[in-house]
Amino acid sequence: MMIDLHTHTIFSDGELIPFELVRRAEAVGYSAIAITDHMDASNLDLIIPRIVKAIEALKPHIKIDVLPGAEITHAPPDLIADLVREARHLGAKIVVVHGETIAEPVIRGTNRAAIQAGADILSHPGMINIEDLLLAKERNVYLEITARRGHAFTNGYIAKEAMRFGVPLCINTDAHGPSDLITAEHARAILLGAGIDENRIDSIFENSKSLVDKVLRRSNAQGDKKESQ
Repeated sequence: MMIDLHTHTIFSDGELIPFELVRRAEAVGYSAIAITDHMDASNLDLIIPRIVKAIEALKPHIKIDVLPGAEITHAPPDLIADLVREARHLGAKIVVVHGETIAEPVIRGTNRAAIQAGADILSHPGMINIEDLLLAKERNVYLEITARRGHAFTNGYIAKEAMRFGVPLCINTDAHGPSDLITAEHARAILLGAGIDENRIDSIFENSKSLVDKVLRRSNAQGDKKESQ
């Protein structure tokens, strides 16, 4: 089943409110989704608590796992570590950093800063260099293969270099609207198109599942701790 850890709502530049995004993802066949709106120092404290609130209200009524998150976007590299920490403090369970896509003028050094900050996922990292690939492997930061047009131009390079150095990969949609959500079969086709061997594709899906499971275990442990206090 499809797991998508990079999506957007009307809280940034997406088309849907959280409830509708989750419902449409569930209808497509998702097993888990993270809501990761574009954020910087101006709106972290506004968006994350509202996403958390929406997810808490939805939990009794849905069958898929929904994780509150953030995508730190176009931040100067020197600010990324503080923004990642603040996002986690506010309740983001998945922190994505908007990588050095060739489709936008992202500041050079963003990829390195995101990895050093301990982001969960470096989205569309463009022509990421060897030093940053090795650091991502060491820090277990996932590199994203994306379904998003424009950002997907370097999927083949990212896939080839990540597999060469053993860097963990995941696949996300970077969805901004309902038509961006995809099935697991479509995701598989995108991975094949990026040059990933058929026998490696299941391990990429498993990477996303492992990240979701880790986040849920951590959240459950924190909840048990609060109840015992």
